Amino acid sequence: MTTPEFATNRDNFCYRHPDRQSFVLCQRCLRTICPECQTPAPVGVICPECMKAERKNRTPAQKRAERRWSGRGGAATLSPVRSGRPVVTYVLLAVTSLIGLLQLVPGLGDTLTQQLLFAGVYLYPDLSGMPFEPWRLLTAVFAHGGFIHLALNMLALWMLGQSLEPMLGRVRFLALYLVSGLGGSVMVALLDPTQATVGASGAIFGLMAALLIIGRHIGANVTGILVILGINFAYGFFVSGIAWQAHLGGAIVGALVALVLVKTKRREQRTWQIAALIGLTVVLLLLVAFVPPLILGA
Repeated sequence: MTTPEFATNRDNFCYRHPDRQSFVLCQRCLRTICPECQTPAPVGVICPECMKAERKNRTPAQKRAERRWSGRGGAATLSPVRSGRPVVTYVLLAVTSLIGLLQLVPGLGDTLTQQLLFAGVYLYPDLSGMPFEPWRLLTAVFAHGGFIHLALNMLALWMLGQSLEPMLGRVRFLALYLVSGLGGSVMVALLDPTQATVGASGAIFGLMAALLIIGRHIGANVTGILVILGINFAYGFFVSGIAWQAHLGGAIVGALVALVLVKTKRREQRTWQIAALIGLTVVLLLLVAFVPPLILGA
């Protein structure tokens, strides 16, 4: 119920539809707009005129990105998340941080780490004498070797997720993260089956490689991303205790996932996109099923 003052105040009506009352303001011009005139933005909503002005002022790279990724006319499948909030990123941050903090609890941390870490020997009980626990390929992504290790990876996840998740959508971003993490574990199993490893680094490198591929595809300047990726990868060779194999595997698989996404972004290619991602996952599992036993049995 509204007061007479509200009903007679024209500022409480949509400026494009004077007969419609509204309590919502455009976040750009602060004029009242009704639901029909509202376009969701990262913070609040904006009106059609401000949206038109924003599109007019976009850089050429932004315009190319919108044409290729936003799905105008229903052609593409990689549409941004409407709310602009990287929900999957936040969930991954919360779950991984909770597990990481539990690992710091005396008496509980060592047991939890032992249950989550990955080593190739857990895939081949006949050769290693260890129990068969293939789920460790992914559980290791959510465990870390200390607070600094956890903090650095979560900072990287937060920064990368802010850009990638709204661009790809929640399901594709989650698939990219998990398959990249799987790729990191697979590379550890291939190159050093006896090495025990924990950490989201493989998944993080997958995100960096994907951002590089997607950025290059939309015509953005990717030099900075390439330099950061190279520095972080080289760092693993000079510091002991870092599983560079996971970095390598995550980066390769992340790049492959990104290539699948950019080559199958149209709506009619959705089936091929899903099939390609499933196929890539199956190939990774087949690699650890057949190649490492030859190494362990040598």
